[in-house]
Amino acid sequence: INNNHVPVLLSFSAFSRPSSVPVGSGYEVLIQKFLSIYGRQIDLHRKFMIQLYSDEWAQYIDLPKGFIISEKCKLRFVPLETDVTVLGNLIPATTVFFCCDMQERFRPAIKYFGDIISVGQRLLQGARILGIPVIVSEQYPKGLGSTVQEMDLTGARLVFPKTKFSMVLPEAEAALADLPGVRSVVLFGVETHVCIQQTALDLLARGFEVHMVADSTSSRSMMDRMFALERMARTGIIVTTSESVLLQLVGDKEHPKFKEIQNIIKASAPESGLLSKV
Repeated sequence: INNNHVPVLLSFSAFSRPSSVPVGSGYEVLIQKFLSIYGRQIDLHRKFMIQLYSDEWAQYIDLPKGFIISEKCKLRFVPLETDVTVLGNLIPATTVFFCCDMQERFRPAIKYFGDIISVGQRLLQGARILGIPVIVSEQYPKGLGSTVQEMDLTGARLVFPKTKFSMVLPEAEAALADLPGVRSVVLFGVETHVCIQQTALDLLARGFEVHMVADSTSSRSMMDRMFALERMARTGIIVTTSESVLLQLVGDKEHPKFKEIQNIIKASAPESGLLSKV
């Protein structure tokens, strides 16, 4: 172990694995380390906590708030006993939109791309009306082009390039850290079975509630799309639609922005071939 890393013993259930993390690592790094080692055994439908072994008390104690790794220690990952039902409530103050890789070069390859563009634009309009932050990624824009012109990114909090498939990169995490009340992510874009799925799973692992907008995501293959939707739904990700999201965010006919949102959804979202393949 070099001077920049600290040895840690990571325990889950009956298993223990020695490892190391960088000096100064906090809760998020520890979660990712646990998932990298024990991910297949951890049921993400459950809430969980990390505990630290205390020499003073000779037993494990709840990890103190703001804890960082500074010396050799023993940690255990503890799922809580009760399964947690995800209610899927959405309110603007705790919601952020993730728009993933809706780029020009994907236009000829992605099935029903025109339909998911039009639905994505409705979501972006709704976000502006309701004051919801929007984070936008572009996969290798040098080769794949920028976000399509039909989608108006005016007011987006962050537009960033990436090469990793998941959107959960330092740029996006920093933007989320600046939005401390956010707990729900509305996710849409391409491809369903690659960047969308990997982003959704990474967000779920970090404790966010993920709403995946089925009428604004697609793939080159409908089989890939179908099985990705099924896998995400089983994992606890909420598979929903754009109209459901927008009306849930408004919540009341008397909401001051209801009329503006109603104008967006007066024309129903396209009932394209996406529907028959879900």
